[in-house]
Amino acid sequence: MRQASMTAMKTETSNETRLREDICRFGRSLFERGLTPGSSGNISVRLDSGGWLVTPTNASLGFLDPAKLSRLDDQGRLMSGDAPTKEVPLHTALYDTRGSARAIVHLHSTHSVALSMLPEIDPHAALPPMTAYYLMKCGATALVPYYRPGDPAVADAIKGLAGKYSSVLLANHGPVVAGETLEAAVFATEELEETAKLYLLLRGMNPRYLSPEQVADLVKVFGVTLPEHGHEHGH
Repeated sequence: MRQASMTAMKTETSNETRLREDICRFGRSLFERGLTPGSSGNISVRLDSGGWLVTPTNASLGFLDPAKLSRLDDQGRLMSGDAPTKEVPLHTALYDTRGSARAIVHLHSTHSVALSMLPEIDPHAALPPMTAYYLMKCGATALVPYYRPGDPAVADAIKGLAGKYSSVLLANHGPVVAGETLEAAVFATEELEETAKLYLLLRGMNPRYLSPEQVADLVKVFGVTLPEHGHEHGH
């Protein structure tokens, strides 16, 4: 019994070490490609043992130290590492309402921020169904109103979405995307940014979006989940 317990602890430690390295690796990749400048943006990952890892406050995603990542317990209290990002309430709200979320990426990526500032954006579907991969990776994207960074009220806005969205835009701020793995969350965030870029490039040009039949086909074949009214609103 003791042997099994020690083996489990070793596995847990090994997994946490790998996740710490993954956060730093993905963070550097996002930073180096200009997807979140300066010390903006944050990443978190849930741990099997309870609690989670999150990037520290005022830390550049391009220069993270695995040993200094903030280790929080399941109540969000700091257990070890540097002080966590002030966006902890944002991450907590998404984890609390979206049970499948195991990782969250929040960036200040240019095109997604620009999209969040446009007057015509539908809060229930910030982007129309433009590409298959956008739907497959992001589903629909919600838009929540502007709150100052770190404002606890943003957590209430996220909770108000009731876990229906894995992909959320904070107005005048940036995207917050949850995934079942860190890799999935990063890839979905990148897909959201590229789709926002496409939208801005094509704005006012009357492009062809995917038809309701094509969307239904993706839902059927790939199990895409869309919130109620997710793509019923036109742009």
